[in-house]
Amino acid sequence: MYLVNVNLDCCTGCGECVNICPVGVYQMGANGKTDPYQAGECVGCMSCVEVCPDKCIEIKEM
Repeated sequence: MYLVNVNLDCCTGCGECVNICPVGVYQMGANGKTDPYQAGECVGCMSCVEVCPDKCIEIKEM
């Protein structure tokens, strides 16, 4: 199981994490920023961490 943390102060809402996540962890929130609404589905592939241009996403194994 993985803990998904998005720094919303840093997130610009580019949507790259939404597009790359193979299991659909993310959606764009009403605030125009990413929302890891399905964080429990995270498989720890780190694709979102690698693709985020502002390095706003952190994944930790629990």
